[in-house]
Amino acid sequence: MMKIATWNVERPSDSSKTRNAKIIDALKEVDADILILTETNAIIHPGDEYSPFATTSLLLLYESYYKVDENRTTIWSKYAASQYLETYDGFTSICTGIKTPLGDLNVYGTVIGIHGNRRESFDADLNKQIGDWKRICAGGNICVAGDFNISFGDNYYYTKDGRQKINDCFNELKIENMTERIPENIDHIAISMSFLKSLKPVTSVWNQDKKLSDHIGVCVTLV
Repeated sequence: MMKIATWNVERPSDSSKTRNAKIIDALKEVDADILILTETNAIIHPGDEYSPFATTSLLLLYESYYKVDENRTTIWSKYAASQYLETYDGFTSICTGIKTPLGDLNVYGTVIGIHGNRRESFDADLNKQIGDWKRICAGGNICVAGDFNISFGDNYYYTKDGRQKINDCFNELKIENMTERIPENIDHIAISMSFLKSLKPVTSVWNQDKKLSDHIGVCVTLV
């Protein structure tokens, strides 16, 4: 059994110690083996059993807006890393090769379109990330996870073009979106079918009342 989870934790800060503690408690309860956090901060540390792999500090881009420990994406893994793979935008996306008990997996953690899906920048960002996925997928199995800013199973939050591009890419690369049917959800976990083989994915969610963050958390357990 292996658990992969993702959650946009909505920019926690030192001033929200009670919320931070509850976020960490929720993550410990999920107990994922690979955890992708987005819109996160180094103060959200799920435990010493994890190693972090984080995007570049946003202070280098927006000194007046972000705080020193904030970053867009961190991959936390209980398993050893085998390699680092370059992404087109090191401030937003990170890819780490991870040696899991089920085989090597290149985990690509990301936020697609940092200002949502209605701006022109979303399409440009998505197109370049698709380029990353194709390049990385050519070298091995991939897991793309994080805040896609697109729902797939309903009309909650999406653009037709954005949804179609992601679906077309995943179909081409034989990647299965494990979380596409979760309602009112824009955070996803998509994995190469060749990695899944005969494994059965079981999805679960938390923070459905959105009190700890404006996003639900999603988890895929492979059994």
